[in-house]
Amino acid sequence: MPQKIFNTATRRKEIFKPVKEGTVSIYVCGITAYDVCHIGHARGAIFFDVAVRHLRSRGYQVIYVKNFTDIDDKIIDRAKKEKVSISGISKRYIDLHNEDMAALGVENPTLAPRATEHIDDMIALISILIQKGNAYCVEGDVYFSVDKFPLYGGLSGRNLEEMVAGARIDINDKKKNPLDFALWKKSKEGEPFWESPWGKGRPGWHIECSAMSRRYLGETFDIHGGGEDLVFPHHENEIAQSQAATGKPLANYWMHNGFVRINSEKMSKSLGNIFSVREILNKYHPEVVRLFMLQSHYRSPVDFSENSLAEARSALARCYATLQLQTEALDRPVPSNNLSKKKTSAKEENYTSILEELKEKFDAALDDDFNTAQALGYVFEAVRHMNNFLVAEQKATTLHKSIMLQTSKKVFAHFGAVLGILQDDPDHYFRCDKEKESRKRGLNIEEIENLIKERQAARAAKDWARADAIRDELTKLRIIVKDSNNTTSWIIE
Repeated sequence: MPQKIFNTATRRKEIFKPVKEGTVSIYVCGITAYDVCHIGHARGAIFFDVAVRHLRSRGYQVIYVKNFTDIDDKIIDRAKKEKVSISGISKRYIDLHNEDMAALGVENPTLAPRATEHIDDMIALISILIQKGNAYCVEGDVYFSVDKFPLYGGLSGRNLEEMVAGARIDINDKKKNPLDFALWKKSKEGEPFWESPWGKGRPGWHIECSAMSRRYLGETFDIHGGGEDLVFPHHENEIAQSQAATGKPLANYWMHNGFVRINSEKMSKSLGNIFSVREILNKYHPEVVRLFMLQSHYRSPVDFSENSLAEARSALARCYATLQLQTEALDRPVPSNNLSKKKTSAKEENYTSILEELKEKFDAALDDDFNTAQALGYVFEAVRHMNNFLVAEQKATTLHKSIMLQTSKKVFAHFGAVLGILQDDPDHYFRCDKEKESRKRGLNIEEIENLIKERQAARAAKDWARADAIRDELTKLRIIVKDSNNTTSWIIE
């Protein structure tokens, strides 16, 4: 099945055709490095991470560029407030970003350029725009002339009034048109600056992405991505300045992930409902966050709440419980007297074929505009299917049992590698989950373990009343106890 992508620019789903056969070039707008990453940043990072993983699994060589904005008004303001250098602020938050992404299992992009490393590229691009009459200089500031680019507004589909309303209009503005945007800003007292043909200054926000994408991916590349909030004005402006300079499309496909809402409300500082990645990971395993984000299609909004995270945690626990049983079955020695030569039955063969079919459906779902929600549905179906097999595996022929378990191992490894989940050892996952849940609920793991030991002793002494009383006590704490052979395990519900 060919890869299909919903293109924001055309507002329809299209069959993906790369500029270069077998290679995919992707540019995604990264963070402005002035604060820690919040859950909205996590959503885009996780989605594009999965998109890149899927494309690579389909045989493409992917060149993935994700930039850092390390010079900006917000960075300058924070540096002044903390009385530290601008480079110190940007380095701090780039480092914290990288730590957060690693914790979330987000793989490093192929390249992660920083704006301040490409000032010469920006100056060169601005110079071309001035020479072509698409930009003008006023007292050391350089602006892009929107009137000179008739296609302006094509990406966002906005009309003139909507765009004027959404434009940033400064007091005593020197722009010829309210929609004109800054390519170069004259330096103010105490601000960092670079020498340019228009005097000392620094680049505008939009020009950096055009310059860096051009440097690493060429004048026209395959996919440009980012959050829905970047469609206008950032990506609209990127298209205008890049296409005006080169006469070629900037990117052939535009992809934008939806917003994250908090308990059905817009995430904003004024509402005090912005949660950092670190806050969330203190409460939940990183894969719970990934699973939660991937349960919705990337273009849809996501409603972030404790209940939705709890549901994702339960779903992931079911997956890991199956992997735990699968590992136990694979490790279980086969008695020499059980080496069956009996022909594999049609029912047994059906177990394996269904699992292989679910893998094909999983890949097809991601081929269809990276539909992670549907793909996860096939993962959960495979979990149910595998659980049914594991219940019946004692009756299966030795040959088929081995084939089925090995197939299952490969299929779940594929699911996990593409989605970035099921990467932990099951036992370690449940230990980590216990620690986070017990801390969140104020439970004491040592006390719970002591109760478990006391219950085991009561069972050994056949004091069933005491054993049942302890189980009831644990149940009230939402502790689920599982007895198997001579061992007892437990999880927090």
